Amino acid sequence: QVQPVESGGGLVQPGGSLRLSCAASGSRFSTNTVGWYRQAPGKQRDLVATITYSNRTIYADSVKGRFTISRDNTKNTVYLQMNSLKPEDTAVYYCNILSVPQHYWGQGTQVTVSS
Repeated sequence: QVQPVESGGGLVQPGGSLRLSCAASGSRFSTNTVGWYRQAPGKQRDLVATITYSNRTIYADSVKGRFTISRDNTKNTVYLQMNSLKPEDTAVYYCNILSVPQHYWGQGTQVTVSS
């Protein structure tokens, strides 16, 4: 059983930065694709970024150049560095781990960008 646990959310002013962490148990973590998704109130859950076991990354157009996803397999953790935050980045951010054939979701962490 894989259980992702997100942390690092909070309230930040526009233009500020936050770093989210997704930690998970499981000896196969280094082989898993891990993704960050977000869901704003009244909207669907959308992909933010993903990283494969070989460190290939994909980003949503809305965050390219501002967000960076990375992983530390020695700590079973994936990070999402978020810079130049905008009010429209406000959402609950979820970590998803693909351990074929299952997807595992965390409980989410709230990010609020407001002055």
